[in-house]
Amino acid sequence: MALLSVEEALHRILEGVDPMPAESVPIAATAGRTLASPLTARLTQPPFDASAMDGYAVRLIDVRTLPATLTEIGQAAAGHPFAGSVGPGQAVRIFTGARVPAGADAIVIQENVSRDGAKIVVRDGAAESGNIRTMGFDFRVGDTLLAAGRRIGPRELSLAAAMGYGELPVRRRPRVAVLATGDELVPPGGSLGPGQIIASNHLGVAALAEVNGAEARLLGIARDTRESLDAHIAKAAGADVIITIGGASVGDHDLVAPTLEARGMALAFWKIAMRPGKPLMFGRLGHARVLGLPGNPVSAIVCSRVFLVPLIRALLGRPDDGPDPRQSLQQARTAVALEANGPRTHYMRATSTTGSDGRAEVTPVRSQDSSLLSPLAQADCLLVRPVNAPAAPAGSSVPILQLDF
Repeated sequence: MALLSVEEALHRILEGVDPMPAESVPIAATAGRTLASPLTARLTQPPFDASAMDGYAVRLIDVRTLPATLTEIGQAAAGHPFAGSVGPGQAVRIFTGARVPAGADAIVIQENVSRDGAKIVVRDGAAESGNIRTMGFDFRVGDTLLAAGRRIGPRELSLAAAMGYGELPVRRRPRVAVLATGDELVPPGGSLGPGQIIASNHLGVAALAEVNGAEARLLGIARDTRESLDAHIAKAAGADVIITIGGASVGDHDLVAPTLEARGMALAFWKIAMRPGKPLMFGRLGHARVLGLPGNPVSAIVCSRVFLVPLIRALLGRPDDGPDPRQSLQQARTAVALEANGPRTHYMRATSTTGSDGRAEVTPVRSQDSSLLSPLAQADCLLVRPVNAPAAPAGSSVPILQLDF
């Protein structure tokens, strides 16, 4: 099977993806979720003319000439409006957020007022209607303020609550089942035997799925037998995406694809023109999409960033990442000279700083070996070298993909 380009592989992975169904969730539980439909304001904000300052609600005509002596006739505080009306020569003591009483059309700030009992004297400054937040100053009933596909964060939560929502229509989280494979793997915290290593990739991949809005389920570690693989894959029932890590190549011990095919998986491809991550498998098992990631730690994380993240976002109906991975790329400046690239897209781990001109400047980490986790942990972006890219001197513009997790 010929090597697929990254673009073609991602196109096949995302082909025919439909967003998850919507569900209604209490607003307090929606942080990190994705809106399934646009939100239209059910309330007007503010719902009345409100004071923006502590001071006195007055009639503008009464304070055009200073000093002006007025009579205080009451108070208005947030949640405790003044029930009467402000007439000629009168004022109401008012606090920030309180409803402006009828008859008043300006607020005198308290710093410009002296008082003696019920009498106040406005000596300095000017009363300003701008000290009043008029009804609907923020938004009005019927205004569409949040679009479908928007991820809900602190700002969106506050706005949606103010718009009158107690529950929000959100996409169901895609269910991502993650399976580590290999006789050499030992669970984290375990004791190593001869030739064994600690399993770590499945935790990073599951965490990446979670931070991008999915619901990750760890299936454990399958041994290199058809029986163990099949038993673990059976636990992925109901998943929207099945991730296997390791065994995605074609060696004598790579049993993942045959085991999945025996369960009905239609294999689409298993080799990509990229590094790290050449042996990446993709297929369909029922309604689930299956991604077989390489076993090397860096390869697994890089492939997850390039392929799994856009898949999750597509399942959530998020428009911020399309089927073309170039839509996610930003431009930066390389701090060092780069060698010419070969026939596979190279995702180089790199660190970024901000240059004196405000532009991002990137430096590849000390080693690009796909087994090294410590340089990956230092990196904050991937410097993308396109297929057959020529050598690039220091200062050249290069595309980068953020490791925003």
